[in-house]
Amino acid sequence: MASVTLKNVSKSFGAYDVIRSIDLEIADGEFTVFVGPSGCGKSTLLRLIAGLVPVSEGDVFIGGEQVTDVPASKRGLAFVFQSYALYPHMNVSRNISFALETARLGRDEIRRRVTKVAEMLKIGHLLDRRPRQLSGGQRQRVAIGRALVGQPEVFLFDEPLSNLDADLRMEMRFEIAKLHADVKTTMIYVTHDQTEAMTLADRIVILNQGRIEQVGRPRELYDRPANRFVAGFLGSPRMNFAPLDRTASAGGALRGIGGFYHAAEPVDADSPVEIGLRPEALKLVSAETKGAIRGTFERMEDLGYEYVCYVRLSETLVWTVRSTGSPPAFAEGQPVGLAWQPENLYLFAEDGRRIDHGGAMQLASGASL
Repeated sequence: MASVTLKNVSKSFGAYDVIRSIDLEIADGEFTVFVGPSGCGKSTLLRLIAGLVPVSEGDVFIGGEQVTDVPASKRGLAFVFQSYALYPHMNVSRNISFALETARLGRDEIRRRVTKVAEMLKIGHLLDRRPRQLSGGQRQRVAIGRALVGQPEVFLFDEPLSNLDADLRMEMRFEIAKLHADVKTTMIYVTHDQTEAMTLADRIVILNQGRIEQVGRPRELYDRPANRFVAGFLGSPRMNFAPLDRTASAGGALRGIGGFYHAAEPVDADSPVEIGLRPEALKLVSAETKGAIRGTFERMEDLGYEYVCYVRLSETLVWTVRSTGSPPAFAEGQPVGLAWQPENLYLFAEDGRRIDHGGAMQLASGASL
């Protein structure tokens, strides 16, 4: 096992900066997930760690040793690709053992390692099959086995489950989490899937336009996002946002959608420009409910285990409500209210920073839209 440290790492392709001055420390044995929108640089960052792509600036350390100019083959890492990259003419056993054969390990040692890995990944009965005879989930297990058999210091996963269907992704998430618990090796995992990030990670690194927006434990990032980008990125459906009227932000009263959001303690009137409420923090109530944000019921998506409703607050603003239980009995076009609790309200400054109001926000009278 080994730690991974990045110091002021940048990567440019011509005039295009893909990774911008990243500093990051990943502890020995930690499961870290890189997540962010398409094109944010997460896969490139993984390849910089692997040595598959050279850094433009900065240094990479593995186990405390600088490896910035060390070839990928000598970094003691294992890379699991999205496309599996199995040899089609070799059976499963040889796909797993090929690197060990190249390294000239003895036959008995190779057989021992392959058997151990196959048992761990439940693919012992597949060792004589070719990749074309395997399902997607089985191929992914073979790819992981090939990485695992080399006993690497660090595992790197680049969107390994994106080619699988929903049921297989869930099964493989469980297998990868169990694998980490068993081998206790440092793992760095790239995904665009929030569910994978939230369920697998010890810590999540959220990237945006080549920079780190926030690093933290999954629940920490969800409950206490550092800024509007993180708040809007984590969560499905995404957080609901609405602007505050800064011209009316006098005397500690902040005018927003559905009425006046009043701070029990003084808030810098020039700072908050937007509010946020997560869909699960809202409850559909009648339009006459005191203190509720008023809108018009648009439509409902019934998913069986939950439902998502859409409520129009203005011409340009539609909020989502996520809940379980019995579906609401509102008709399309019917006036409705959205009830909420002060501790669930988020405030954001003009530069996107989250402002901590300590749950002191309340909706004053006159809450009609």
